[in-house]
Amino acid sequence: MFVVGLGVLVGVLVAVAAGGPGVVERLGGEALAGRFAQVQRAAPGVVHSARIDPEDPPPGDESDLGADLARYGAVIENAVPAALRGSLVLDSTRIALPTVDADVAGGASLSLVYASDAPGRGAYVAGRAPRARGQVVELAVSERTRDALRLRVGQRIDLRGGALTNVQAVGRLVGVYRAEGGDGGPRGHGERAHERLWSEKPLLSRPLPGPAGTAPDFGALIAPRAAEILQNQADAELTVEWNMRLDLRGDEAVRFVGDSGARDFQRLMVRYPIAAKEAFCDVETYGGKWCVLGTHPASELESDTELTGAFEEFRGRWREANVVMSFAPASLLGVGLAAVIVTSLLVVRRRLDGDRLRRARGASGTALALGRAVESAPAAVLGAALGCAAAAAVPGSSPAYGRGLAVAAVCWLLLPALTWFAVRDRAVLRGGAPRGGGRRLVVEALVLLLALGGVLALRARGTEGAAGPDPLLAAVPVLLGLATVAVLVRCYPWPVRAVARWSARGRGAVALVALSRAAKEAPARGLALLVLVVTLAGAVFGGLVLGTLVEGRHTAAAWRAGADASFLGAERYPGTAERLARARGVRTTVTVRQLRVDPVSGRDGGRYGISSLVGVDGAKLRAAAPGSSAARALHDAGLTRGGSGRDIRVLASEGHTGDLLTFTRLGKETRLRIVGTLPQDVARDPALGPVRGATTSRQHLLVADNRDLRAFKAAEFEESALLLYGARMDTEALRSLVPRAAPGAAGGELRIRAEEQADADDDRLIAAVAVAHTACTALAVLLALVALVLELLLSAPARGRTTAYLRTLGLGGRAASALHLLQLLPLVLAAVAGGVALGLALPSLLGPALDLREFTGGPTAPVRHVDVLFTAVLAAGLCLLAAAAVGVETWLGRRRGLGAVLRLGRADDH
Repeated sequence: MFVVGLGVLVGVLVAVAAGGPGVVERLGGEALAGRFAQVQRAAPGVVHSARIDPEDPPPGDESDLGADLARYGAVIENAVPAALRGSLVLDSTRIALPTVDADVAGGASLSLVYASDAPGRGAYVAGRAPRARGQVVELAVSERTRDALRLRVGQRIDLRGGALTNVQAVGRLVGVYRAEGGDGGPRGHGERAHERLWSEKPLLSRPLPGPAGTAPDFGALIAPRAAEILQNQADAELTVEWNMRLDLRGDEAVRFVGDSGARDFQRLMVRYPIAAKEAFCDVETYGGKWCVLGTHPASELESDTELTGAFEEFRGRWREANVVMSFAPASLLGVGLAAVIVTSLLVVRRRLDGDRLRRARGASGTALALGRAVESAPAAVLGAALGCAAAAAVPGSSPAYGRGLAVAAVCWLLLPALTWFAVRDRAVLRGGAPRGGGRRLVVEALVLLLALGGVLALRARGTEGAAGPDPLLAAVPVLLGLATVAVLVRCYPWPVRAVARWSARGRGAVALVALSRAAKEAPARGLALLVLVVTLAGAVFGGLVLGTLVEGRHTAAAWRAGADASFLGAERYPGTAERLARARGVRTTVTVRQLRVDPVSGRDGGRYGISSLVGVDGAKLRAAAPGSSAARALHDAGLTRGGSGRDIRVLASEGHTGDLLTFTRLGKETRLRIVGTLPQDVARDPALGPVRGATTSRQHLLVADNRDLRAFKAAEFEESALLLYGARMDTEALRSLVPRAAPGAAGGELRIRAEEQADADDDRLIAAVAVAHTACTALAVLLALVALVLELLLSAPARGRTTAYLRTLGLGGRAASALHLLQLLPLVLAAVAGGVALGLALPSLLGPALDLREFTGGPTAPVRHVDVLFTAVLAAGLCLLAAAAVGVETWLGRRRGLGAVLRLGRADDH
């Protein structure tokens, strides 16, 4: 029975030590794959583009642009590095033409698009898809476009001029398709390709309103040959895009999670565009390469991607997630080793009388220890085999068998080491008498120094450059748990003795006896206290971090959006901003603009520092968002009422009121007068988020009303955003006006708070942290239960004798239960206090080693979110565990006769 029990314990610890890093890496792979899928929901991951000229030789020879596009798409796809082959695939090929005027319904502006991912035959409610038909341009439109323009299949449509000049072509409507989606919202991994087409090219799905006083814009699908016809007539240059999508499964993404894998991914993403460019231009000429696409002269291939930026962002967040997740297995291993120690102590205690008899007959302590090593070897071998097999069963990971075997060796050596310590010559001569406390004080001081040194070293060194599991990071929680136990063991007996003295005034002796024994036996309860403190601290710390991450991600999502929605680039694209302001459900709009300046202080002539000068429509923002701290600060300072003079009045995060700052821009000197100090919460105001990125959020902040910034031209502002407010905004209409752009595309960026929060809720990295902490906490609780039960078995004889003595004096069954409960209650309360305090203090103790802002984003580090209910449930569960243990022990005591407990002549029967 001992071999099986110890083998299971060792197997669990070996599985955690050997397979834990692999499980963490697999969770990281799932999170990375999810991040790539999130980035590519509405836009391709890699975009290759080339500009093509009209056909050369002139039209007349038979050409098939569709076949040429497919052939060159296959060439680009075949250039994918072998490590990404089958994962980075061609998703679509697109050609978007400038608008042409169509002679329908009094005139309409048509945007013509060829898309290889256009809907198939099943999506057409009438007619068919466009084909190559001589010099006729065949068109297909959506149901909404057909109804808006009152078109019918077979209708002739004359195409004349427009943005594509010199065009005189005959068009014919050959099909009407059903276009669903196009809202740009989150989609599943298996979404159909043409649903992304509606999201990226919303004109193909529905007409869009034009600027004020203009007709709506419409879109239509064409065949590749129709694009050639119109290009030849207009003698225009067109752009072809080959869109690639990286679809990784979790087990495939695992290889890119570590530092070496990250370097491999970066090399692949650098090499691939070069290889694709070389494969695209495969015609050698004197002095270089000549690029062609079929019969079209072409430019060199250009590539753009958002995957590398998303990967770098993921690496920073993964580094912090690894720090958070490393505490869970470290705490679990600490609790498990404590359980193994208690198991070994129980074996040593039960065999101590026989071992002392053998020592009296001439056996040496070393021989007895070796005998225990032989007895425990099968358990260690069984546990190592079970643990290594469990670690090997994790798919897509490489178990750390060396660490697992090291843990098994430590567990195996514990029993013989404790046996030798119990039967060595000094212990036999002492005969069980308690030893002095000098050595214990030295050990406790050493533990405190090690814990302090570990925290200081981790705060100074941080986690940068840590490759793989960090031993220091893994040791810190256990050292802190040991230090907490050392303090608790020294401190909690004092109030217990005080309560015992107070209870002596009463008539009953149960409280006095129970509390007196609890205070006296406090040093002997160190292992049980360590198990409970480490388990509870790990659970509280995990709950604290998870709650902080979830709330921090929501805060960062609100910061990125700024309002219910925001349009970045409002000054560069005023037409789009105007259409967004008139969209359905938009109640009001507010303009926010940002300019980086490097002013000089007029007080001492020194540099003030690079600053972010932000202009806000203060009055409109106060009406749209009454809780805005920026609007309140501008109103209280009187900046929303307009100013006089040529100085720009600003509120500054740093500086003295009345100070004059000057800077020169475009040869013009501008003066800023500080009229007040910004409250600290203004830097966290979501209204400023769209124009303040991760870099500018760390700079000095100067806030002014837009009325004072009229001297600046729109082009001078580096960032501008239109904040959109409305409780019932039509997000589908907003997204159709500004689709999520492909990498490198122009046109501004629309951020919708509902989408940002949906992405935050779908963050698989937070889910990975939750899974790791939940699994380790559950397993640690089970091991803690085992350790606590074994520790109670160790101390059961002493408590049983005390209870037996009192029963001979007339103690009843309920009083015996109360005695056991009161005897364990101080231990439980000390464990609750120490575990909760340590769990809540860990983020502060770690300091810069745990930078959750890197994880969540946003203007500042996220506010810590303590889940009070979760912490209370953990503490209550610990108390219930102690109550259950007391109940079991009381039941066993009633079944045990007094003669089985009391023995005359024992040294400890007093």
